[in-house]
Amino acid sequence: MTADREELAVERSERLDERVLSTLLGLQGRIAFNGLRRVLQAHPESLSRSLRRLEREGRIERSTDGYRAIGGRSGRPTKESFDLHSIAAVDLPPGTVAASVLGRLSGRWFGSLRWVGIVGGPKGRLLAWARRDGAGYVLLGIDRDVLRVYVRDEDSGDDEGEAEDSAYELLTHAVGALRPSSHGSGDSVSFFASGEASSDTHPDN
Repeated sequence: MTADREELAVERSERLDERVLSTLLGLQGRIAFNGLRRVLQAHPESLSRSLRRLEREGRIERSTDGYRAIGGRSGRPTKESFDLHSIAAVDLPPGTVAASVLGRLSGRWFGSLRWVGIVGGPKGRLLAWARRDGAGYVLLGIDRDVLRVYVRDEDSGDDEGEAEDSAYELLTHAVGALRPSSHGSGDSVSFFASGEASSDTHPDN
């Protein structure tokens, strides 16, 4: 019986390892511990052990900005891509500093959206949130003075209405961040430039 329990524990650990790696590869960015925990809905201790195993195997790397996938079992660099579907776009008001807007949004939860991290996109870095139902992500970026909200094509699928609702929920908060604000604007810029919120870093990693 003990051997069976040990075998089951190993199987669960390996499954979590693959889920972690798949998430990091799929989002192509550095994801904070708490962002991974929210996306995977994993127990903190189990996730910590999984991240340490993957780091020892050379499959991920850790920094103050979070975790990033760097290779497969062979040690060769591995990369997955994702296609984005633009839901809405808003022109930035003249004189708006993009980094300041992104900084005001980074690290925050909005309604049913849970902060994940800053990920790589086709045209630069994107802010990423996970939907509370776990069905996918909503992403936001600014390119050429246009703020855009996206969902991944694979996440819209059979639940396109829900994906769009989440995207418009984020857009509502993003439009609020476009309003001029003299309070904490410098902090917002430096926050986004750092890549992650310090409060979202796992204390044991």
